[in-house]
Order: sequence, then C-alpha cells, then structure tokens
Amino acid sequence: MVTVLVFGLTLRDAVGETEFEIAVSEPTTVRKLIESNQDRMGPLLQFLLNREVMVAVNKKVSGEDTVVKNGDIVKLSHQSRTSYDGTRDIPT
Repeated sequence: MVTVLVFGLTLRDAVGETEFEIAVSEPTTVRKLIESNQDRMGPLLQFLLNREVMVAVNKKVSGEDTVVKNGDIVKLSHQSRTSYDGTRDIPT
C-alpha cells in the first residue's frame, strides 16, 4: 500500500478526501499511480499536468516520475505558482 496525503483545499475538494491508501503490486511512478487509479485520484491528473501540484515522497521533494513502492508516503500539495514545481531552484 502507498499512503497518499492530499493538502490544499483545491486538491482536497477535487478528490474528496485528505488521506487514503492505494494498493500497488510493483514499483510505479507518481504519475502512473494517479493514472491507474482514476476512481480515487483521477481529478489530480489535470493539476499534475498543469504543474499545480508539488509532490513529496517520504518527505523528500519529488516529481511525477519519482518511483513509489509499498510502504511509501506520497504527499500532494496544491501550488498556485505553476512556474515552480519543487524540483529546481525558484526562478528570480
């Protein structure tokens, strides 16, 4: 199971919950986790594609291509500054 934590009112409203678990049979990426669980996470895909989600896996800033496996914790936070995805320096 991968634990998913959802932060920010916009994302919570989109999925309707703040914490849930998703079963995974093998390691996958954050993006594939969302794509393969449309029933619970489907609305998050558009935010991810628009770079409006900051991803952390096991308390480390990550991205949509980060691999997750059983026991991992994925934190998804809404961000309104789409030019910053958390994986590179903040533009000045």
